[in-house]
Amino acid sequence: MNKPHPSRGLAFALAALPLAVQAQGDASTTANDAASETLNPLVVTATLAPRTADQSLASVTVLDEADLRRQDPKDITDLLRAQPGVDVISSGGFGKNTSVYLRGTSSNSTVMMVDGIRLRSATTGSPAWQFLEPRLFERVEVVRGPRGSLYGADAVGGVVQLFTPEGDREPTPRISLGGGSFDTRRASASLSGSEGDTRYAFSASQFSTDGYEVVEGEGDKGYDNTTGFMRLSHTFAGGAELGVLGLRARGNTEFVGGNTDYVQQVAGIYGELPVSERWTSRVTLSEARDESDNVDDFGDSVIDTRTLTARWENTLAFGRHELVAGAEYSEDKVSASTDFSETNRNNVAVFSQALLDFSPVTVQAALRHDDNEAFGEELTGSLALGYALDRVHTLRASYGTAFRAPTFNDLYWPFQDFGSFGTYEGNPDLEAETSTSTEIGVRAQYRRFFWDLAAYQTNIEDMISSTTVNGDTTPSNVDRARIRGVEFGAGVELVSWDLGVAMTYMDPENRETGNQLKRRSTKSLRMDADRVLGDWTLGGSVIAQNHRYDDENNEDRLAGYATLNLRAGWQFAPLWTARLILEDVFDRQYSTALTSADEPYLSPGRAAFLSVNFGE
Repeated sequence: MNKPHPSRGLAFALAALPLAVQAQGDASTTANDAASETLNPLVVTATLAPRTADQSLASVTVLDEADLRRQDPKDITDLLRAQPGVDVISSGGFGKNTSVYLRGTSSNSTVMMVDGIRLRSATTGSPAWQFLEPRLFERVEVVRGPRGSLYGADAVGGVVQLFTPEGDREPTPRISLGGGSFDTRRASASLSGSEGDTRYAFSASQFSTDGYEVVEGEGDKGYDNTTGFMRLSHTFAGGAELGVLGLRARGNTEFVGGNTDYVQQVAGIYGELPVSERWTSRVTLSEARDESDNVDDFGDSVIDTRTLTARWENTLAFGRHELVAGAEYSEDKVSASTDFSETNRNNVAVFSQALLDFSPVTVQAALRHDDNEAFGEELTGSLALGYALDRVHTLRASYGTAFRAPTFNDLYWPFQDFGSFGTYEGNPDLEAETSTSTEIGVRAQYRRFFWDLAAYQTNIEDMISSTTVNGDTTPSNVDRARIRGVEFGAGVELVSWDLGVAMTYMDPENRETGNQLKRRSTKSLRMDADRVLGDWTLGGSVIAQNHRYDDENNEDRLAGYATLNLRAGWQFAPLWTARLILEDVFDRQYSTALTSADEPYLSPGRAAFLSVNFGE
C-alpha cells in the first residue's frame, strides 16, 4: 500500500507560505479580518479565559462550524483523527467502542467536556466518544498537554471540549436529511436565535444504520442514536446572566457477542455575575450520566454512572493581567448489577491561575489541590512562558504536572471468572498515576496563514497496568512511561481555498520493558483541502498512520494505512445545499485494535453518503 510521506506534508505547508503572504495584499481588509479569526481563533479551554491561539501558550487545534459542515462526519472522532498529537482507536465503525489518545496517553487520560461539563464513565474512566452526534456541535477545541491544574484528574494528555450553539440574532432554522452505504439514515433539525436579551438553541437528530461486519464472519453490527439538545440563557440589566442547558443521547449498538442500550446525558445551570468592573463570578451546577444496559456472552449487566459537580469560578482583571480562582466539588455515583464494594466517592478541589502580560513576555501559572476520598490528595501545577519574537512569531515553553485517577473498575471490580480468559479483580490499594510534562514550541501567525511547531516529553509514574499471575489478573501501579513527540500544524486561507496539514511523530515507550505502548501509532499525517467554485464546494482529506501494536509485548502488529476521503457540496437554491461524501475512496480496509481472540476490528471501507440541507 502506498502511503504519503510526512515530508511531503511539510513541503506542502512551506510551499503555501508565499501564496498566503501574497494573498494578504490581494484581499480586502474585511476578508483578512475574517481569515484572522479563523486561523487565529479565540480559545477558552486552554486558560479558562478567552485567548487567541497564539496567546494561549498551548498547542491547540480548533475545528469550527465550517469544518463540521464541510466534512459532515458520522462520528465526532472523524474530525479528530490524525490531528496534531491525536490518535483514534476504534473497535469498528458506527457506535462501536472508540478511544481518543492525546500525545500518547490513554483514553482515560484525556478529558472530554461538553460546554464546560465533563462527560465520562466513572467505571471505565473513558468518554463514550462514539455516541456523540457531530451535527449538534458548532465548535471543537483540542488542547494538548497537561491541564490538571485547571481541570483536575485525567487531564494528562489534554482536553477536548465540544461546544453547542448559544443562539444569536435572527431565528436560524436548519434541517438535514441524508443516507447512504450500509442502509444508513440520518435526520436532524435545529432552531437557534435570540429575542431581546434571551438566547436560545434547540436541536434534535436521529441516526441509524444496519452496519457492517466489524469482525470477519460475525455478521453486520447495527447502531442507532437519537439525540436532543436545548440551551436557554438570559442577560439581565447590569450584566448578570443565567442559563440552562441539556443534552441527551440514547440508542442501541450491536457488537460481537451482544448489544448495549446506552444513554449519554449532560445537564447544567449556571449564573454569572459582574460583581464589579474587575471581578466576574460564575457558579455552575451540573450532572453527567453514562448509562448502559448490556447483553453480552460474558453475562448481562447494567452499569449506570452519574457525576454531580458544583464549580465556582472567579475572574479578576488588573489592566492587562488576569487572575482566575475557584473551587469545585464533585461526586461520582455508580448503580450497577455488578456488586461493587464502593458505589460513590467525592472530590474537593481549589484552583487558581495567573495570566500575566508583560509584553513581549507573557506568563501563565496555575495551581490546583484535589482531595479525593478514594485515593487521597494530589497537587498539580503548571507554568508557561511566552515571548513575542516579533508581530508574527511567538516562542513558548511550559512545564506541567497531572494525574490520572484510578477508576471504579480499577479499584472495586469484584472477583469474576471469565473462563478461558482467566479471572479479574480490582485493587482498592491503587494510587493515582502521576506525570510531568515539558514542552517548547513556536507559532507563526499571519493574517491568512499560520504554522505551529512543538516538541514535548511526558514522564508517567505509577502507571496502572493489569498484571496477570497464573491466570489471575489485577491492576497495579507497576509501570513507567516516557512519551516524546514532535507536532506540526499549518493552515492557509486563500480567496477560494482552505488548506491544512497536520503531522505527528511520537515515541511512546514503556520504561519497564523498552517496548512501544500498545495501540499507539508513532507517525501520522493529515492533509485537508477545500475549494469554493461558485455554487460548488469541493474538498478532500488524506489521513495516514504507520503501524502499531495491540499488545504490551509488541508481538501483535497492526499495519499502517492511508485513506482518501472526498466531498462535494452544491448550493442549488438559496439556503438549500446538497452534499456528497465519499469515504475511504480506495477501500483501504484497516484495523487499529484486535478482539480478545486476536481478530482485527475492521474499518467500514469504501462508503458514500448523500444529504440535503436547509439553512446552511
